[in-house]
Amino acid sequence: MPTQTSYDLPRFDRTNERPHVMGILNVTPDSFSDGGKHAVAETALAHARQMIAEGADILDVGGESTRPGSEPVPLDVEWARLEPILDEVIAMGTPVSIDTYKAEIARRACAAGAVIVNDVWGLQKDPAMADCVAEAGVHVVMMHNRTGVDPEIDILADIDRFFEASMKLADRAGIAKDKQILDPGFGFGKTIDQNFRILNRFDTLAKHGLPLLAGASRKRMIGAVLNAEMEDRLFGSMAVHLTAMLKGAAIVRAHDVRPHVHCARMLEATRLERNPT
Repeated sequence: MPTQTSYDLPRFDRTNERPHVMGILNVTPDSFSDGGKHAVAETALAHARQMIAEGADILDVGGESTRPGSEPVPLDVEWARLEPILDEVIAMGTPVSIDTYKAEIARRACAAGAVIVNDVWGLQKDPAMADCVAEAGVHVVMMHNRTGVDPEIDILADIDRFFEASMKLADRAGIAKDKQILDPGFGFGKTIDQNFRILNRFDTLAKHGLPLLAGASRKRMIGAVLNAEMEDRLFGSMAVHLTAMLKGAAIVRAHDVRPHVHCARMLEATRLERNPT
């Protein structure tokens, strides 16, 4: 069972006026945007503290790059990257998500106190994952993914089929509905045009009845439009994420926490038509 924590996990539904910001903490040498920057324990911990100070609602910790085309790493290597920092990050008091598609990694992280499993294969890669999440009693982000890009498919229909399969696995394992979250997976097995089709119709994903996460931070769809390198994609990332928030995203996953928190707070003030503080 997961370690008891002293905080309550935020609600991820439309009763909240402010979307939540999930800060990215990659302890990997090869993540597409910040690979290697936070691979050393002290650097990773300092970055976690910085994101908390900037207002992150959740910290998403990953020990294996899941970018398209990345090489899989063995379970023991992934855990060796996570183990030195996980307890300390969890002890900081902000809800922690574990970014993994391996059930054993999820089990260990949840035993340490992680309260969300962020699975880029939507419970469909590791047959043990759904049961692992159910036994831990944590939330799960079920992301749409594809093994390859096909510009001819109806990407929204493909996402619908994938989500239905993931939700069936979650329901069968006994994962409570209020702990299930969906992510259309910007940049994973999709063309740039398909990514923008998803963004433009993000609100249609609400038909599945679950909270939605959007994660487009610094991705190629932004670079393609702005002709911008990785380090110059902040404003594009915020534009994509604000669009998603306006269309119903309950969570945005971002490298740059402070500007996204400010954006979410301004959206909250607008919806409430007053200062929320």
